[in-house]
Amino acid sequence: LTHKGLKQQKRNHLSSGSNMRVLGLFTGTTRPIGSKNSPSGINKRPVAEVEVDYLGIKGDIQVDKRYHGGPERALHQYALLSYETIIKRHPLMHRRAIPGSIGENITVSLMHDKNVNIGDIYRIGQVDVQVSSPRIPCWKIEEKLNQHGLVDFIAKQQITGWYYRVLKEGVIATGDNITLLSRVNPSLSVATFVKQHFDSNTSKDTLQGLSQAQGLDPEWQDKLNRRMLRTH
Repeated sequence: LTHKGLKQQKRNHLSSGSNMRVLGLFTGTTRPIGSKNSPSGINKRPVAEVEVDYLGIKGDIQVDKRYHGGPERALHQYALLSYETIIKRHPLMHRRAIPGSIGENITVSLMHDKNVNIGDIYRIGQVDVQVSSPRIPCWKIEEKLNQHGLVDFIAKQQITGWYYRVLKEGVIATGDNITLLSRVNPSLSVATFVKQHFDSNTSKDTLQGLSQAQGLDPEWQDKLNRRMLRTH
């Protein structure tokens, strides 16, 4: 995969007629990472086809179940446009910051954090999925890509990627079409959600609106509700 044609992704609107296709699929096993050799599933390899159930790609490993995996975080997608943003900031990362390198399962043309919304339902090959939450970056991304400050940059640029829950099991193959089936939160992109999450000045009313977004991961709802109790 290359970054050719990323300018097309700068459209901030997706419709059911958008010609979106699966460009890459990635799965991995447990491997050590960091100075403490912590077990991690962030190292993924490309595959041509995957079988997906309600817990994600069969055979794919998520080690730290506090933040990855489970029915609410079954699949992770990261945007090609976001890799372009990282490389513009860190040009020497152009060989390291490539699709699959931060542990995502899927790469798709056209989709990115500003035009994918919380609660969106998509059909990917045989599989139906719903966007459940953003993926909040962790230290393993910096360790994997050997770039200090990358986690903070990803958060500030709102290029975190997102998680799906699986609504219908099946097979996904590279080249499969992706169709937007439903958009239940028209004004709540993944990027908007992340921006409000990291803004310490976000109002209680805004937090309440985020927590009530249709399709949001219940753990995020609880997190936002707890924050509201601390917000004056």
